[in-house]
Amino acid sequence: MKARISPLNAPYSEEITAHFNTVMPPGMPPLSIFRTVAHNPRVLHRMVVGGLLDRGSITIADRELVILRVCGVCKAEYEWGVHVAAFAKKAGFSKAQINDTTAQQPDSTLWSDSQNLIIALVDQLHATSQVSDELWQALAKAFKEEQLIELIMVAGLYHAVSFMVNACKVQREPFAPGFPAATVTTAA
Repeated sequence: MKARISPLNAPYSEEITAHFNTVMPPGMPPLSIFRTVAHNPRVLHRMVVGGLLDRGSITIADRELVILRVCGVCKAEYEWGVHVAAFAKKAGFSKAQINDTTAQQPDSTLWSDSQNLIIALVDQLHATSQVSDELWQALAKAFKEEQLIELIMVAGLYHAVSFMVNACKVQREPFAPGFPAATVTTAA
């Protein structure tokens, strides 16, 4: 698979360099996704300032579960692999849990009750762009309103990221794993 839009290479403009410095740890080169989006500096700017990877109202584990599951159901291997490499250990996920985020039918025994609700939320949003009253009632018992807002927005943001990396065929980073064999979802 060849990238449809080649990521920009250095030297970068001052504006683009500033955006890269905002999202990348010191000394780490910019990821291909950011170098691809940099073809439109305005969109890169909005992407950088609109991110939700800062400390929010949800735990890193909950945030990363949303992201990995969204990337799994969207078949966004690039972004899934980057998040596995960067955050899965910090989130405390086991290898089985990481692999399960791409499963067509996740194994509920691997997750807590609230994590199973997050998986159901992501799957329902992906399949229907809605949340049933039944699921909403269960979510409302497990999460505060501010957390529900954040969970939904993270899911939506990573749908957009998934669309970007899939449509442009952004190539996997050398440090990032690919999907586990034969577990990629086709969520309904």
